[in-house]
Amino acid sequence: MADLDDIYNQRIFELAAEIPRTEHIASPDASARAHSKLCGSTIEVELKLDGDRITDFGQTVKACLLGQASAAIVGREIVGTPAEEFRAVASTMRRMLKEGGPRPGGRWADLGLLAPVKDYPHRHASTLLVFEAVERALDQAKAGRGDVSLEAAAPEAPAGRG
Repeated sequence: MADLDDIYNQRIFELAAEIPRTEHIASPDASARAHSKLCGSTIEVELKLDGDRITDFGQTVKACLLGQASAAIVGREIVGTPAEEFRAVASTMRRMLKEGGPRPGGRWADLGLLAPVKDYPHRHASTLLVFEAVERALDQAKAGRGDVSLEAAAPEAPAGRG
């Protein structure tokens, strides 16, 4: 089992302190909100698309350190990303945390810093919030619902674990 020092390391603190793209964007194509009932964290996202490529992104992050670190990495890397690439990264993150799968690679490699969270299921929901919100916004854009906000409850880890 990972030590808490492996999770709450200096790089995670640095990422959380510098969350990019925290401004609202003008005329988003979609927006969504993800909330973890377990820890109370909430992340709201807005995005613009050109076809299936994300061309602008804004986020409001009211989350714990792990949710902030995830949001910081996503905010740094998401612009220019095709929707399918983002969904693949989100899937890799879920497998990494829930099944001990491989870490994301390439420009998303910093997400691997969150791999020790796999040993703490009650922290999975907050770590994955930004992915839940962005995927819901992408679904919304695909369905053509414009910029109407959706609230999404992130899947919770089983109570009493960790």
